[in-house]
Amino acid sequence: MKKYILSALVVSSATLFTACNDMLDTDPRVTDLTSATFPGKPADVEALNAATYSIMNTLGGGDAGGILDNPFYWWSLMSDDCYGSGGLQDNVAKSLHHFTTAGANQYEQDFILLYGGISRANNQIETIDNVKWSAAQKAQRNQLLGEAYFMRGLYTMWLTQLYGDVPLITTTVVTEDLYEEKSAEDVIYPQILSDFVSGMNLMKAERANGSGHADKFTAESFLARAYMFWAGFYKKVGELATEDASITLVAQEGCAGGTLAKADVVAALRDVINNGGYKLCEDFRSLWQYSNSLLWDEAHDGKGHAYEFIADMKRENCFDQPGMGNGNTEEIFQIQFMNASKWDIGGTYNNSRMYSNYLSCFWGLRNGATNDNGKRDKTYPFNQGWGQGTPSCNLWDDWKDAENVGGYSDIRKLGTLIDLEHELASYTYEKDDCEESGYGVKKYADVNLDACAADNDSWWSKAPGYSASSLDNKQQGDHFEDFYLMRYADVLLMMTELTGDPQYMNQVQKRAGVPQTGYSLKAVQNERRWEFALEGLRFNDMRRWSGKDNHSENSYAAKALQAQEGKQIVCLAKKGNTMRHMTMPQANGWGKRYAATKGFLPKPQSQITLMNYKMKQNPGWDENTPSSEWSYKVLY
Repeated sequence: MKKYILSALVVSSATLFTACNDMLDTDPRVTDLTSATFPGKPADVEALNAATYSIMNTLGGGDAGGILDNPFYWWSLMSDDCYGSGGLQDNVAKSLHHFTTAGANQYEQDFILLYGGISRANNQIETIDNVKWSAAQKAQRNQLLGEAYFMRGLYTMWLTQLYGDVPLITTTVVTEDLYEEKSAEDVIYPQILSDFVSGMNLMKAERANGSGHADKFTAESFLARAYMFWAGFYKKVGELATEDASITLVAQEGCAGGTLAKADVVAALRDVINNGGYKLCEDFRSLWQYSNSLLWDEAHDGKGHAYEFIADMKRENCFDQPGMGNGNTEEIFQIQFMNASKWDIGGTYNNSRMYSNYLSCFWGLRNGATNDNGKRDKTYPFNQGWGQGTPSCNLWDDWKDAENVGGYSDIRKLGTLIDLEHELASYTYEKDDCEESGYGVKKYADVNLDACAADNDSWWSKAPGYSASSLDNKQQGDHFEDFYLMRYADVLLMMTELTGDPQYMNQVQKRAGVPQTGYSLKAVQNERRWEFALEGLRFNDMRRWSGKDNHSENSYAAKALQAQEGKQIVCLAKKGNTMRHMTMPQANGWGKRYAATKGFLPKPQSQITLMNYKMKQNPGWDENTPSSEWSYKVLY
């Protein structure tokens, strides 16, 4: 398990170079030119590199305008695996889930953050050779350059998956003509894939080993994810195992240009499988902090509480044991967190809780009655939180149906979801709860112990080496579980989907204890949904699987979303309510909104204005769509 205590030296360096690199205070595309003498030594480039990565901490831990900045959380709420939920006042989460908005700039924060990351990567690429690298330092130089290309591609991919056609910025010298939005299909994705190819060819073929940095295998894995989205969503490839699509790359350092086809992507994944040294953890539960050894010990000591769900695990497979949890054997890339949160960090791209995995707080249980929130006797071993984005009935019901048809029990279902009625018999709903499904999030859920001093203490406070966060609030500050951006299980499932060879998928199935099947697209779709439930991949998978029906109400995505209509939910602490779309309760609400928007969020109006209207509002959010269809209204 990685260390989560940040040294004073690292804090100082990160603070210094975050401050000096806050280049986008008012315009998220314009940068200040760096001095010709900076960076002057390799350590300067390392610091610029740290600043490029640090954007991910704000994405992972930032809370702007009442919603977590993490785009994978947003995509979870936009999928059929989550409801908006929360309390009556939690309008942003509910409006996101219903494909509506309560304000013109409601979804602006990630737009700014992602362009900020792109700006930092561009600066790193352009200035890296200000350093007089020696021949002996060439590998270090190429690694840092490869990381910058990779991170630029990653931030650009997330940006366009959220907002669609946007300006493509590949330079620090931004003139007004660059404000023009570009076609994601024809211009931006060729650049994204070229950046991943550059990263793949420049970075070392050595695993980063949980350092939080990218390596060659990271770039190869994301090359596949980006290609598969482009081929499915834009080129409408229905089944990648039997169809192909090729894309013309951009010539730049590390990428010779030419054409990228499916065979090249398969070769990249095969390199990860054959040479990356990754392997699946033996037990799926090892990936998640509820399997920590301190909780396991309580399950076996015969005292107090006992969390029976992990009692049959091998202790060596617990989350905090070598090779498990943070830095585990299947973790390819992740956002890392540490004990450095403060209420006032400062800086354009910083947030008070950016070093805490705030997803644990947003997905925490809202259990309580009046002032009884977070009482350990009601929720052990799970802690209190905001209860936004609770798992949908659809996820549980579809999973249960698959188990019934197949005649098996999938460890991942209860390894992912808290069945409140059966696992937490004393659980009570808050009087202002909305869209409660009866299920909670177990992945990323913060965990309590009998050994903890207070009801809302985190188990991390009892972990070796712990020191109190300067945020001085365990319920909000003590969340240090890595957020997975790429796991080896994803590489295996992508390989089967691209080739039709089930042997890779079978490894994932075997780990879950479910029957190993032959290839079918449906089998891959199910495995991806069960394996990565609530990790933010489902929504973009649905979009790319929609193929030739991609932009209609008959698409895979639209029909899956619409299936939420009519599900039984709890609202205002009362059972018997039904799930319905907030703007079109009598019509095909989710299906219609998906078809209208193609799954894109509205571009922030303030940024459209800033760009002199050279960037246009997305369909489904513009003047051609009645505001009654996209404007949030209180439903409960």
